[in-house]
Amino acid sequence: MAQEIEVKYRVCDLAALEDALARRGVVLSSPARQDDQAYAEDGWTYEQSKIGVTFARLRTQQGRHLFTIKRPLDNAMACLEHETEITDREQMHHAIIAMGFHPTIRIVKTRRTATLDGVAICVDEVEHAGVFVEFERTVSDREPGTAVQNELDALARSLSVELERTKDTYDSLVRAALA
Repeated sequence: MAQEIEVKYRVCDLAALEDALARRGVVLSSPARQDDQAYAEDGWTYEQSKIGVTFARLRTQQGRHLFTIKRPLDNAMACLEHETEITDREQMHHAIIAMGFHPTIRIVKTRRTATLDGVAICVDEVEHAGVFVEFERTVSDREPGTAVQNELDALARSLSVELERTKDTYDSLVRAALA
């Protein structure tokens, strides 16, 4: 199985980040709007740990719908992940609820992507929460997530721009901003 490992930072100066990425030869994609509905297992609340809990997401981007399941292992940003394209978002929404999940928060963002040294970079402007950058890699489920996160953090820091690391996922950040 594969796990997605990421580190996330609040961007203090977007222009400085874009310049630093450009100096490293990184070309960000055109912006794409992502509309995500997050779901949690029935009985789970934001006051509880996310580790070992399965979460679902429905994403719509450029007319495509993706269904994703994530289960955090070491922390909320080191997850086993399975994803597939679906054709009917509304029917999948009802199926997710029938499987024992409940909707938690809607996350809408504009995303630009690129890669650097085999690492995916996502620059996200998240409605209600601000601008963030994620560095992520997909690795074997046998690799310790925290070790990969340390490598990703070193890459982020090598850009020499002011970034504020967060260990919160977008659903928690948006929820906090709306509270």
